[in-house]
Amino acid sequence: MTRKAEATANSASRGNSQLRSLRAHIDKLDLQILRLLNERADLAAEAGRIKTEHGGEVFSPAREEEVLQNVVASNKGPLDEATVRAIFRELMSGSRALQRLLKVAYLGPEYSFSHLAAVERFGQAVEFMRVGSIGAVFEEVNRGHADFGVVPLESTPEGRVADTLDMFLRLPQLKIGAEVQLQVHHHLLANCEQQEIRRVYGRSQILAQCRNWLSKNVPHASLHEVASTATAAELAQREPGAAAVANRHAAVRYGLRILFEDIEDSPYTETRFAVIGTQETERSGNDKTAVMFRIAHEPGALAGILSIFKQVKINLTWIESFPVRPARPEYVFFVDFEGHLEDPKVKRAIGLLKEHCEEVMVLGSFPSASISG
Repeated sequence: MTRKAEATANSASRGNSQLRSLRAHIDKLDLQILRLLNERADLAAEAGRIKTEHGGEVFSPAREEEVLQNVVASNKGPLDEATVRAIFRELMSGSRALQRLLKVAYLGPEYSFSHLAAVERFGQAVEFMRVGSIGAVFEEVNRGHADFGVVPLESTPEGRVADTLDMFLRLPQLKIGAEVQLQVHHHLLANCEQQEIRRVYGRSQILAQCRNWLSKNVPHASLHEVASTATAAELAQREPGAAAVANRHAAVRYGLRILFEDIEDSPYTETRFAVIGTQETERSGNDKTAVMFRIAHEPGALAGILSIFKQVKINLTWIESFPVRPARPEYVFFVDFEGHLEDPKVKRAIGLLKEHCEEVMVLGSFPSASISG
């Protein structure tokens, strides 16, 4: 053996020895982590039993958000924030399931953004219920077939989601208990090369959000609207020369290559989802409150109502008008703002709203969510 070959062999031997040592250390840490995870789950289950005895709820958005904020604030890396949040989200999801398996309805099918929002909020240890419309999500929760529902509330650049606002008018007894904000990313998925693509499938809204990119990069392909992200991915998998505009989860599920990432025309495409249910959410310290109100159809009526929030020094975070169709056309206003129903200034604001509006419907308080995606 030459000296060079001997040196290479010795180096490889030292590398293998170091690798075995590191792996042994990792295996030891894995067992310690497993023990600690189960200890934590035991404590969470005991806390759940105490909550049940005193009428508490299994799902506590305020407490879960507190846990996530604590671990993210204490994280010094090298794992990033998204990874840490995902780990603890699933840990809390599994701990919840030890108490009771929650049923969560969402606008399907799988890998829709509503599905991804539901996973982001509840983790995988729940029973997901796919339904065909936003109205069906509300009805499943209202009838007690699902514990919670996840519905889109607003998006950029489209704005409000009219079907969701309409259902709040129909079923105002349902409350918003949490929100999810997703940074929306679209990818071009295919199992052929870029120059071979002849058809691109996607939901109409998604294709619209990527229209400029598609016209520049696959100008020879025709665009075809389909009902869901899953359908688009399935067609791209099955048809030669086909591609789909979809998310990363669909690529994994249908075995498609991601040819190009983040092809949306605007880098600020976000969708906000509401978690609806029948329970009230306790204060987290960083909350929003949502209300609907109707006012007299006269000059200055809306300006007078908005001055209430200025008077009590509450910051509005969203306002939308929505037409209803009684005997004469009129509008309902949806607002959410900083603060919790238990906060004195929020109580004062709602009291003043009830004095000056024809109708006020309180949709609940919930922790403010950071953007995920």
